Amino acid sequence: MDLDARQPPPKDLREIFKKLQRSSSTDLSEVNNVVDFNRNQSEAEREDLRVVSSINRSRVRLCPSPQLDKDSRGIATPEMADVFEPASLPGLYLIPGLLSPDTQVTLLSRLLHRDLADPRHFTNLHKHYKVPYDQITPSAVYGESPRGSSTVIDADAAMSYSFFSIAPSASCVLQPHDSAVHKQLTVGQFLNKKLRWITLGGQYDWTRKEYPKERPPTFPPDVSDLVRNAFPDMKPEAAIVNVYSPGDTLSLHRDVSEASGQGLVSISIGCEAIFLVGIDDGIKSKYLAVRLRSGDAVYMSGASRYAWHGIPRIIPNSCPSWLAAWPAVPSLHATADQHCSSADNLNGSSAFEHWRDWMASKRINLNVRQMFDSAQSNPTSELFPCNNT
Repeated sequence: MDLDARQPPPKDLREIFKKLQRSSSTDLSEVNNVVDFNRNQSEAEREDLRVVSSINRSRVRLCPSPQLDKDSRGIATPEMADVFEPASLPGLYLIPGLLSPDTQVTLLSRLLHRDLADPRHFTNLHKHYKVPYDQITPSAVYGESPRGSSTVIDADAAMSYSFFSIAPSASCVLQPHDSAVHKQLTVGQFLNKKLRWITLGGQYDWTRKEYPKERPPTFPPDVSDLVRNAFPDMKPEAAIVNVYSPGDTLSLHRDVSEASGQGLVSISIGCEAIFLVGIDDGIKSKYLAVRLRSGDAVYMSGASRYAWHGIPRIIPNSCPSWLAAWPAVPSLHATADQHCSSADNLNGSSAFEHWRDWMASKRINLNVRQMFDSAQSNPTSELFPCNNT
């Protein structure tokens, strides 16, 4: 499909986006007809939203364990997660609470400890700053090979380094490429305010709106397995990890730069957000606004693969209490699992105490896509076969 990544969104969707952006937290559900799976659905919502499948949560984990995960109240996470599809937007699938609390903590730690510390993955700071990887990651972990290399010399060690091991007040700084244009940043400024995104696998060029032609870093295999266990008809090859704070937005856009029409996966961790998605039929846009919570997932496929979507609002003070203290929060499992890494077991250690409550005002969104069609893609009419144990 030949679509322009620079094309502006339809006027009616822009107006709805602005309305949601201006709304207070208290009137989002009632006044603006935002779907909220934590309240009783209206008659119109019940008519539109259909449960079309379910996913077994035990298949969507990073640290397999026979022990059931429990939420912050000590209640076991339900075994199955319902998959909703709105009749008005076919191909759009909403899965509330797909990731258990423990899986969320583990995934968050791997993305923001291990993957942020990997010099092969770009961030929004790379264009203007020298990111001080040498302060946390010895060269013995990642070789001096070209950026596109997928070689990790010491995979276990790579899991144990983190920018969060540096205190916010430490002297370590990010030096600008051009000091006449940008000032140096402390690590505190870097992690608290300036870090907006990390790219995994295919390193998307936001200026040119395209993927570079050189070989990208390997997509993290464990994150790929997690995604494919829930959404087996797509192959994770590129991802953007967005870092939001209250007041931040993501403008309406379409993901059209991939040479594949396979579905897009979005996973939310941390503070709640309003997600707006719509399709322009040339007369009046069909749209849905949803309140996404920590652990929720969205899958955009079929007719909704190229839908307009964005985040008009982050809800302040909405991070789950069991997650808010991250990275000074332990794994929710009392005992270490043999499948978990050393970095997973670092959660809650004294090394991160100076960053306690960092997640209380953050939302992390993992957006995964397939870059190219290949024999490893598995298009199937049964999108969610994980409903069987």
